[in-house]
Amino acid sequence: MITNRSAPHARVLPVLIVADVRAAVAWYCEVFGFVEHVRIGERHRSQLGLPEGPAAELVVAEVRPGRRTPRETRSHQVMLKVEDVADVVAEAVLRGATVADPERDWEYGERQATIDDPFGHQWVLNQTLHDTAPEEWGGQAVTPRPGG
Repeated sequence: MITNRSAPHARVLPVLIVADVRAAVAWYCEVFGFVEHVRIGERHRSQLGLPEGPAAELVVAEVRPGRRTPRETRSHQVMLKVEDVADVVAEAVLRGATVADPERDWEYGERQATIDDPFGHQWVLNQTLHDTAPEEWGGQAVTPRPGG
C-alpha cells in the first residue's frame, strides 16, 4: 500500500467534527498527547497522530454541509489507550471535560474511564493492567491479532 505524506497513514480513523478546529486540536494535543501532522487551512481540518507506538490517527474538521457535531441522540465513542487513566482524566477535567463514567478495573485486565470533551465527543480512556486471555473472563478468541 502506498503512503502519502499529505494524508493519514492509518487505514481506519475517526473524523471528529467540531465548531472550533484550532481549540479542539490544542486540547487534544495538550490533554491526550496527540501531535499535529498536517494542517489544511487555519480552521478547516487537521490530521493528528500519536508520537510513539502503534499508529493512531485522528482528523479534526470544521462543520460543513453534510457534517454535524454530536447531539445527545446521536453520538459515538473514541477509545484511546493511555499509560495512566487517572492522570489523563484529571488533566481533561481541569481543561473542561466532564466524567461520564468513573474509573473502573475490568476482569479482562483493563482500567477504563469515560469522559465527554468540551467539543461534544466522548472518549473511553483505556489503561492495560495485565494480559488476560479472553477465555479467562468469558470471551472467545476468534482470529488472533498479528504478533499476538
